[in-house]
Amino acid sequence: MKARVNDGCISCGACVAACPEVFRFNDDGVAEAYTDVASEDEEAAVEARDNCPVAVIDIEE
Repeated sequence: MKARVNDGCISCGACVAACPEVFRFNDDGVAEAYTDVASEDEEAAVEARDNCPVAVIDIEE
């Protein structure tokens, strides 16, 4: 699976807290998906997407 953080991130940290195996803050201070979603991290990545207050995270097969 692939995750993507689209424009509009407000740097709240919800995704980084929920799934640090996939999400981190970049040099500009906004979240990014820095790796593909491993099977063992799928549930946490979906939680990160679902808890994003501005709904800017996409997860694709």
